[in-house]
Amino acid sequence: MNGGEIIAEVLKGQGVNFLFTLCGGHISPLLVGAKKHGLRVIDVRQEPTAVFAADAVSRLTGIPRVAAVTAGPGVTNSITAVKNAQMAESPLILLGGATATVLKGRGALQDIEQIELYKTLTKWSASIEQDCDIVPILEEAFDVAKSGIPGPVFIECPIDILYDEDLVREWYNMKKESSKSASLSKRVINWYLKRHVDKLFACSDKPIKTSQEEGEEIIPFSIKNEDIEITASQINNFGKPILIIGSQAILRTEETPDLARSVKRLGLPVYLTGMARGLLGEKHPLQFHHGRSKALREADLVILAGMPMDFRLDYGRAINKKAYLIVINRDKGTFKNLRKADLGIQADASRFLQNLEQFKMHTNTFEGWFEKLNQWEMTGREKIEKFSTKQTDYINPLKLCKEVNKIIDDNSIIIGDGGDFVATASYIVEPRNYLSWLDPGPFGTLGIGAGFALGAKLVRPNAEVWLLYGDGAAGYSIIEFDTFKRHNIPIIAVIGNDAGWTQIARDQIEYLDDEVGTLLTYNNYDKLVEALGAKGILIQDEAEISDSLLLAKKIAKEGTPVLINALIGNTDFRKGSISM
Repeated sequence: MNGGEIIAEVLKGQGVNFLFTLCGGHISPLLVGAKKHGLRVIDVRQEPTAVFAADAVSRLTGIPRVAAVTAGPGVTNSITAVKNAQMAESPLILLGGATATVLKGRGALQDIEQIELYKTLTKWSASIEQDCDIVPILEEAFDVAKSGIPGPVFIECPIDILYDEDLVREWYNMKKESSKSASLSKRVINWYLKRHVDKLFACSDKPIKTSQEEGEEIIPFSIKNEDIEITASQINNFGKPILIIGSQAILRTEETPDLARSVKRLGLPVYLTGMARGLLGEKHPLQFHHGRSKALREADLVILAGMPMDFRLDYGRAINKKAYLIVINRDKGTFKNLRKADLGIQADASRFLQNLEQFKMHTNTFEGWFEKLNQWEMTGREKIEKFSTKQTDYINPLKLCKEVNKIIDDNSIIIGDGGDFVATASYIVEPRNYLSWLDPGPFGTLGIGAGFALGAKLVRPNAEVWLLYGDGAAGYSIIEFDTFKRHNIPIIAVIGNDAGWTQIARDQIEYLDDEVGTLLTYNNYDKLVEALGAKGILIQDEAEISDSLLLAKKIAKEGTPVLINALIGNTDFRKGSISM
């Protein structure tokens, strides 16, 4: 087997079934080897999409997944997507092509220092220097990516490692012995090249042994009984607790049903964020969607499970100064920001909450607190109802989101890629089940949509995948409707098309009295995807929403990707929501 096939064997042994890529000469043997060994090669139109797709599969399965990109520009084009995965604590592996080992630093095509470039973006970066290294480096990459605080890993794969040994020797002019008539300098060069190639293929005559099973389960942190006892005691000592569960608590995807059961049995009022959305289903009496800021200001006990005190919690300042604060996180760096935790617990949040369930909670003392939380919840819903009935140009965006929420199925996966429109949707569109909501995470990256939708549909082919796009964000990845069509990925996309970068414009105009750089046009995105072989639907009136959504579901069910270009107006629903 050549190096590309050996890599494919390792990936197969780790349970990888999809390889996301954009082709390039530096990685051709890897793609061919992957196909030969039964991996489904999904080629996309932009390198970030390949990484985003691997990221989505990793998030939904909890297992590191793989993207492969060519050397130089392919590797640099992937940077934002890899950084997004790092900040979201998502385990994935990026395989990057590289110039031939003997030509590094000599001005070869697309040769740059890739390892140094990725050191701050990944948990680990390494370059394969000989065929003996392929298996151990890749198997180590999977362990590193998913252990402790998960994250991305970058592995550089030089081109002469990937091709057949005989061909590489021919490239290096090593097929024949050097002529006795060759000059001394020529003979020295040939000796050096032969020695170099011999080292590259030092294991070529040895059997390649790869693991045929996914690596053993990695338990990230032990749980101290003392921490569980203190947490249980504090819950019973206070009367106004709040539990906030973040994406990190969902890293152990296989335990999500157990986590959901434990949270329900704990009986604490819960706010869910990021990947944790949908954990308790659509409507559960413990779960609240609105009034979180008010609740945090009045709570006397706050438990953050798998969520850091970042901008979403105003760096901890959003929490009542007098409240007892417990932070459960794999990263002890999250125990303090502008606010310090009273109890910081370095542990897997899911496992910790499951262990906490063994203690009896005096939840009957929370009745008055639940009444207040329900009042704030009702106030939030009334605000949505009020703004959804206001007259706007074209379609009211809240009305559109309400109709989407009505029509999604229990097995639907919702992808959010955008600013103002998607943030509005996050208040209204409620996933019906766990592992059914994907957004960029704390990096707030636009452009994740197509890759996330691609990965989600491949992992759950029987689920409806709804991609909610802002019209600005759609510009990053709408070309991937070509990918959806070529690979038979029937996703449903809805663009909230307000002809602008509204989230930016709202505050820029108010503070700086200038809309420069924030204006777009009501583009015919529906016609664009039609040109790529998908189906496009244009809606301009609220009376068209319901029938158009039903039609989109029908088209997707028949196997064709579809995009609804919904022209929307603006409201003041999210005025003053700028984050820093």
